[in-house]
Amino acid sequence: MEFERVIDGKNISKKYKSFALDLPKLEVPKGYATALIGENGAGKTTLLNILSGIRMDYKGELTFFGTEKAGGFSENQAMRERIGYTGASDYFMPEWSIKQVVTANEVLFDGFHKDRFMTLIEDLNIPSDQGMKGWKKVSKLSDGNRMKLEIASVLARDTDLLIMDEPASPLDPLMRDKLCDLIRDYIEEGEGEKSVFFSTHNIADMENVTDYVILMEEGRIVEQGFTEELKEKYIMVRADADQSDRLKDKILGAHRSSFGIDGIMCREDIDLAESCGAAIETPNLTEIVVALMKTYTGLKLGE
Repeated sequence: MEFERVIDGKNISKKYKSFALDLPKLEVPKGYATALIGENGAGKTTLLNILSGIRMDYKGELTFFGTEKAGGFSENQAMRERIGYTGASDYFMPEWSIKQVVTANEVLFDGFHKDRFMTLIEDLNIPSDQGMKGWKKVSKLSDGNRMKLEIASVLARDTDLLIMDEPASPLDPLMRDKLCDLIRDYIEEGEGEKSVFFSTHNIADMENVTDYVILMEEGRIVEQGFTEELKEKYIMVRADADQSDRLKDKILGAHRSSFGIDGIMCREDIDLAESCGAAIETPNLTEIVVALMKTYTGLKLGE
């Protein structure tokens, strides 16, 4: 499926002693929420650090919004205004108060709105102690509230792209659900002009907001596509144990037991599944992702 892209990458690579990021092509669709999925160590944070301008020691070419080259990211104020980033829990200086977070955002970004920020502080139930001298310090916030503070900061700005590194990880289930609502509202308010690119190693909590998926394992992209297209591409099959040998080479992420075999297959192999009397269902995104991760992981898995 053809789509307009908010991020274009060509031959993006970054080498470490025991790991290499190698992406011949990276395409992130404009106007959607894209999930970058992979297990710990797959290269998600390395890629997002490159996209956000934190890392500049990489090879390749990046283009944002169709025309903006990433090479001048640090000097391009207009481009920085258009991109919001949330990352590690130490994103803000720990000795800062929330009032100083406001001041820093006002200095750094013309499109920051203090009134919007304060509304988000209240809506997200972030303890600010604004009635006290100096307000609450970042170091006194829990990991979850520090992430909520980052989210409030970027949503209080006028941006066209949010890049979010594991935003759901430190959040409780209720706040993860709220995060999905915030992302969906951001996308819808943009009317096709705003995009979100977030990483996660657990898609279950973010599935209902994910439009497009990029699955990364060991520094490379192993699958990508719109969620509904992936659900059309794969099927979930469950067959009796006596059919295991016929299906085992076609099933991705197979789970075998004395009762039978189950897992994900490409829809193009549906005739084989039907000939084995397998039960066939439409998989959800989590089932697809887990099966593919099991297929491409370097982790040693038992039968």
